Amino acid sequence: MSLVPAPPAPLADAPYRPAPTGPGARSMGPDLARGVLLLFIALANVWGYLYGRDLGVGGRPVDGGTLDRVVDGLVALFVDDRSRPMFAILYGFGLAVMASRMSARGLDPQGIRRVLRRRSTGLIVLGVLHSALLFGGDILAPYGATGLVALALVQRRAAVLWRWFAASVVLGVTASALSMLLLDSSREVLPPATGYLASAGERLLGSGVGIVVCVVFLMFVPHVVVGVLVQRAGWLQRPWEHRSTLLRVVGWTSLGNLVLNLPWALTVARVWVPGEGAELALSLAHEVSGFAMGLGYVCLFGWLAAVWHDRPRGLLLTGVTAVGERSLTCYLLQSVAFAPLLSAWGLGWGERLGTAQAAVLAVVVWAATVAVALALHRAGRRGPFEVLLRRWAYGR
Repeated sequence: MSLVPAPPAPLADAPYRPAPTGPGARSMGPDLARGVLLLFIALANVWGYLYGRDLGVGGRPVDGGTLDRVVDGLVALFVDDRSRPMFAILYGFGLAVMASRMSARGLDPQGIRRVLRRRSTGLIVLGVLHSALLFGGDILAPYGATGLVALALVQRRAAVLWRWFAASVVLGVTASALSMLLLDSSREVLPPATGYLASAGERLLGSGVGIVVCVVFLMFVPHVVVGVLVQRAGWLQRPWEHRSTLLRVVGWTSLGNLVLNLPWALTVARVWVPGEGAELALSLAHEVSGFAMGLGYVCLFGWLAAVWHDRPRGLLLTGVTAVGERSLTCYLLQSVAFAPLLSAWGLGWGERLGTAQAAVLAVVVWAATVAVALALHRAGRRGPFEVLLRRWAYGR
């Protein structure tokens, strides 16, 4: 099925007051995808806290045992640089859903942009605070900055979106290739700051650079465009109508991930040691295939939502979708757990844990967020950071 625009007609005579979506109006597919995505993010982020050892390809410590190397390879194949594209596609999908519903309720384009602008600036503020307080690899601020760029896209024709997609892909791939060429070939890194204030300064600097790079090189604009087009096609809102299409996308992207990314995963696992030029090519193929696999994962969970449509939800499925509905809160909770345990300014576990042990910790932390989200779901409460962001975007 082609991805064609289908903007709803505004209700001209209906009074409008901006308001967030109620729980009963939510689609299962996006929440299921976000819930599992938080597990992927935990697995992708946790090894970034490891320090005090020489690093190999993919930033993994080179002193790991066989189990560490197996975990490194699997995470590189299925998770690394797949969770961020998946999250960015869902972010674009969410922006399009918000714009579509506000338009259907009668809000004019200027009012829609005002709500989305406030939401994007709220994400930037939360992301910068997240970087300063806990985690330098924050994704909220870059997504918020991308959301400001996307204000010019969410209500445009499909032809305009495809032109933005093509231009931003070329720009992003070029920027990635240049950054890889300019990186020092040495694997040695500076030791992390042991003092909290010094580490906060490092994290803030990294956050500022990340925001600028994402905006200048439109790094997440292609993903947001795809998310908007997915929303217009109804793949996640009505996945039962698109099962065969979703499954085809999953199949082709999985095949592409296996062909393009397996050599990189074997390199990260230190099964294969390519030359310097080959390593650069493999790294670029890893990033490109990650974009495609991000869409594949979105479609996979859309297809699963279609399979489970109108079926009773068990405890695990309810918990995972509850995490997806509170993804902002659960994402921040991961840093609340990881940073004090693993950082040099905290308990310093990151100096001693191998990547396999760190992966176990990631799963445990994600499971804890499932328990928190399930408790909030049963109490009929949203996540506290969702409430904060919605109130900032929509007002009381």
